[in-house]
Amino acid sequence: MDFKDDAQLDSSQVESRGGGGRIPGGGLAIGGGAAGIIALIVALIFGINPGDITGGSSQPAPVGPSSDLTAQCKTGQDADQNEECRVVGVVNSIQDYWPKAVQGYEPAKTVMFSGQVDTACGAADASVGPFYCPADRQVYLDLSFFKELESKFGAKGGPFAQAYVIGHEYGHHVQNLLGTNAKAQEGPESGPESGSVRLELQADCFSGAWAKNAYETGLFEKPFTKTDIEEALSAASAVGDDSIQERTQGRVNPEGFTHGTSAQRVKWFTTGYESGDPGKCDTFAGSI
Repeated sequence: MDFKDDAQLDSSQVESRGGGGRIPGGGLAIGGGAAGIIALIVALIFGINPGDITGGSSQPAPVGPSSDLTAQCKTGQDADQNEECRVVGVVNSIQDYWPKAVQGYEPAKTVMFSGQVDTACGAADASVGPFYCPADRQVYLDLSFFKELESKFGAKGGPFAQAYVIGHEYGHHVQNLLGTNAKAQEGPESGPESGSVRLELQADCFSGAWAKNAYETGLFEKPFTKTDIEEALSAASAVGDDSIQERTQGRVNPEGFTHGTSAQRVKWFTTGYESGDPGKCDTFAGSI
């Protein structure tokens, strides 16, 4: 993934917060030992509302210390050399793409945080992983998650693995704007055909659709390479429900699925990428 050196970045779309004090309410209510903690972390990866399981305040806390993204993230060359600036570049590309694909698209800010953060969906810490909060329409991202993705879940990692994750979270934002989130609440909360699984797979597909069209946003030197896409597919496979359950529990329980199997996540990202058409991402129609 290579940005154009002279591409201009809009750092106003991304906010960087430092760590704050204690999370109100004591943070996450986690039980079940190490395996239970890992399972909970993965259940929340790419989730959309950490407030459901946190004991934190429902109101955002004051902004903590912020790095000066405006000063350090000006061009595509900065994005190639600095991880935070790369996030800015990816967010800029995603938000250039979606207004052309979805009528009435409204921009959403990304908040990079360290350690812990309060949101309109509740308090969260780094263990939650990346998430989208519908209540304040913001994507939240702790960069330490990507190292966990490699070390604990076996993903290849790499810059485009990050881009895939960010694209997925903005997929949730698009779903929120379209009112698709309500469909996920129909039927069982978990299971291989649940609304939750369908919602997550659609977000994967939306990420793939952006990836196919990203070059047209003018920020990248060339279309994404086969290696880039392999990084995304590796990340998608690593966080499949079956892969995580096998790793943490030693067995697979389809009735506990909330995000889709590794094969499904790869399939739907690929569907979006190969078609380049978010209209092909209707995971709520028919078999998934």
